[in-house]
Amino acid sequence: MRVLHNIGTYFIMISKVFGRFTRWSVMKGLIIKEIDSLIIGSIGIVSFISFFVGGVVAIQTALNLSNPLLPKNLIGFATRQSVILEFAPTFISVIMAGKVGSFITSSLGTMRVTEQIDALKVMGINTYNYLIFPKIVALLLYPFIITISMFLGIFGGYIASIYGGFCSSADFIEGIQIDFIPFHVSYAFFKTAFFAFILATIPSYHGYFLKGGALEVGKASTTSFVWTSVLIIVTNYSITQLLLTS
Repeated sequence: MRVLHNIGTYFIMISKVFGRFTRWSVMKGLIIKEIDSLIIGSIGIVSFISFFVGGVVAIQTALNLSNPLLPKNLIGFATRQSVILEFAPTFISVIMAGKVGSFITSSLGTMRVTEQIDALKVMGINTYNYLIFPKIVALLLYPFIITISMFLGIFGGYIASIYGGFCSSADFIEGIQIDFIPFHVSYAFFKTAFFAFILATIPSYHGYFLKGGALEVGKASTTSFVWTSVLIIVTNYSITQLLLTS
C-alpha cells in the first residue's frame, strides 16, 4: 500500500507542477540558474568519463579480435555502436542520477528541513511549480550533454586505437561509417528525453516530501539515486524492446 501511496503522490505532484505558474520574470531567472547547476555543471565529469570509457571500449574490442581474418574496422564499428546505443544515453544517465539527482534531492530536502518550502507556501506561491518546473525545463537540454558524450566517447576510442597501435586511422573511420543506421541516433535521443524527465522528477519527489531532520537528507539522496537508477534501467529496457525489436 505504501508503494501505491508514493506512486499516487508522485503523479499528484506532477499535476501540480503544471498547475498555477509563477510569473515569467521570476521563472526565467530560476530556469537559467538550474541550467547552470544541472547542465553546465555536469559537462566536465561527463566529458572526462565519456572520453576514457570510449577508449576502454575500443581497447577491449581490439584485444578480443584475436582472429587475423577479422577486419580492424570492427574496432570503430563496435565503439560506435556501444557508445551511441547504450553508453552515452544510459550509462551517463545513471551517473547523472548520482550527481544531478543527489543535488536536487539534497537541495529540496534542506529547504524542507529548514521550513523554506513552508514559508513559500505562506506567501501564496505554488511551490511545486516554483521549485520543480525549472528543473524539468533545464533538463530539456539534457540531450546536449548526451551529444557531447557520444562525440567524446567515439573520439576517445579513436585516440586509444590509433596511439595504442590497434588499427589505423582509416580503419577506425571506416568502422564508424560502416552499416550506420540513423534511427539508432533517434532512438538514443528518444530515450534520453524520458531519462531527463525521470532525472528531474524522481529526485524532486524525494526531496520535496522529505520527513525528519537533517539526517534524513542523506538517506533521501541515497533512496533517490536507487529509485532513479532503477527507473532508468527499466525504461531503457522497455523502450529498447519497443523500438529495436521487430
